[in-house]
Amino acid sequence: MSRHFQYDALVIGSGAAGLTLALNLPATLRIAVLSKGDLANGSTYWAQGGVAAVLDNSDTVESHVADTLDAGGGLCNEEAVRFTVEHSREAIHWLIEQGVPFTRDEADREAGSFEYHLTREGGHSHRRIIHAADATGAAIFNTLLSHAHDRSNIDLLQQRVAVDLITERKLGLPGGRCVGAYVLDRTTGEVDTFQAKFVILATGGAAKVYLYTSNPDGACGDGIAMAWRAGCRVGNLEFNQFHPTCLYHPKAKSFLITEALRGEGAVLKLPNGERFMPRFDSRAELAPRDIVARAIDHEMKRLGIDCVFLDISHKPTAFIKHHFPTVYERCLEFGIDITKEAIPVVPAAHYTCGGVLVDQAGRTDIPGLYAIGETSFTGLHGANRMASNSLLECFVYARAAAQDILAELPSVGSPPLLPTWDASQVTDSDEDVIIAHNWDELRRFMWDYVGIVRTTKRLVRAQHRVRLLLAEIDEFYSNYKVSRDLIELRNLAMVADLMIRSAMSRKESRGLHFTLDFPEQRPDPIDTILVPPTYGD
Repeated sequence: MSRHFQYDALVIGSGAAGLTLALNLPATLRIAVLSKGDLANGSTYWAQGGVAAVLDNSDTVESHVADTLDAGGGLCNEEAVRFTVEHSREAIHWLIEQGVPFTRDEADREAGSFEYHLTREGGHSHRRIIHAADATGAAIFNTLLSHAHDRSNIDLLQQRVAVDLITERKLGLPGGRCVGAYVLDRTTGEVDTFQAKFVILATGGAAKVYLYTSNPDGACGDGIAMAWRAGCRVGNLEFNQFHPTCLYHPKAKSFLITEALRGEGAVLKLPNGERFMPRFDSRAELAPRDIVARAIDHEMKRLGIDCVFLDISHKPTAFIKHHFPTVYERCLEFGIDITKEAIPVVPAAHYTCGGVLVDQAGRTDIPGLYAIGETSFTGLHGANRMASNSLLECFVYARAAAQDILAELPSVGSPPLLPTWDASQVTDSDEDVIIAHNWDELRRFMWDYVGIVRTTKRLVRAQHRVRLLLAEIDEFYSNYKVSRDLIELRNLAMVADLMIRSAMSRKESRGLHFTLDFPEQRPDPIDTILVPPTYGD
C-alpha cells in the first residue's frame, strides 16, 4: 500500500546542496532528505578537487569575479557571480565549523595567513581552491551526513525516486504553489505521497545523457525534467561541460582525474611524448576546461588515437602521494604508477551548466519550489563552469535558500490533503529490454551528435531521434508500473530534448557549445531560455 508523509521541507537529493540546506534550517522543522539509491551515490561524494573561495590575503573578490567572468565566455550573470564570490568565505568557514577536515598548509606561513593549503586549477589566477587532499567531496559529504544523522528532525530516506512534483495547479486549486511530490519507494515498489510546505530540488545534473561521463549513475536530470513538467523555465542547457581528463581503461568506470593535477604541474602529452596544449592556448594545461577538452578531442581525431596522456611523474614521489592519494591508489589498481608513468585520459561529460531558472534565493518560477546546486541555473557559470565554483555554488545558494524558507515560513499554511498516486490502470511490464535499448540508444546519439563538437545536421538528427523516443517512452509510462529505470529514462529523454533545442537555437560557438557551422561568436551574447507550455498557468 502506498503511504502519505507530511513535512515542512522536502529535499529531493542528498548531496552537498541538499544536506547544506537541511542543516541550515532550524531543528524545529520536520525535514525529509531523499536519495535515489544509497546516500553516497551522488556526485558530491566523488568530487576530488575542492571548493573555490577568496581565502588568501593575496587574493581578492574582484580577481575571483574576473576569472569567473572570463571563463564563462561572456554569458555569466555578473550579479550572480559577485553574490556567490562575496559569500564564499562565510560558506567555507561554515564548513570548517562543521568539522570538514580540509588539508592544512604544512609550509612555513606568515603570521595571520590562512592555515589551510590552497591549490590552483584551470582558469584561476590565484591559489584559491581549499581541499581535503584529492577526496574533498567525500570529506564534505561524510561530515555533513554525520550532522544530518544527529538531527532528530531530519529523516534521511534512501531508495526513494521522485516521480513528479505536485502543484496546486495540477490539483485544480488556486495559488499555484508546489505542495509535494510523488515518490517511488524502491523497497516496496509503491509510489508514496510526500506533502510539504517547501520542496527543494537538489538532484544534480544530467551528464548521464552522454555515453561517457564522469558522473554516477543517478545524474539523470530528474530535477530539471520535473521542474519543466511542472511549469518552470530552464536556461542554457546547451552548455554541457566535458571534463578533459577521465581515466581511460576498460575496467575503470568513469574515474575522474582531478584538475588539481594540472594545477600542480601535470602536462598533457601525445603517445609519442609530445606536449600539445601550448599549441592551443597560452595558458596551456591551465586553460579553461572547454579549451582543453576540445584540444584533446581534436588531437584524438587528427591522429586516430584512443586517448592522450597526463604526466605528473616529474614531480617528487612523496609530493604526488601526499597531494593525490586517491588518484595514485586508484590508478595503481589498474597497473598505472603515476609517480613513474603518464595516465591515459579522455574527455567525458562532467557538468550541466544550465538548469532550472532561479533567483539569488534559489526560488524557481513556482512558489514553494526551490532548485539548488547543479539542478539550478543561477547565471554563475555562463557558457563554461570554472573549476571548483560548482561546490561553492551549492553551499552559497543552499544557505540562501534556507534563509528564504525561514523568512517565508510564517506566511505559508499547511498544504491541502493530497490525492494518492493512481496505479489502477497500469500493469507490470515484461518488456524491460525496451527500456534498456532506448537508454543505450539515447546516450549513444547524444554522444555522437550533441557532444564536444556539433553541427546543425547532427543536431537535427538527434532531435528527430529523441522525439521518437519521447513518444515511445510516454506510451510505455502510461501503461506500465513505474520503476527507477523508466523514471530516469523518461527524465533523461526530456532533458536531452531540451539540450538539443537549446543547442539548435544558438547560432554561434561560445564556451562549451562549439558548432562547425557557426564557429564565430556573436557580438551580443544572450542566454538560451526555454519556456514550457504550462508556464504562467
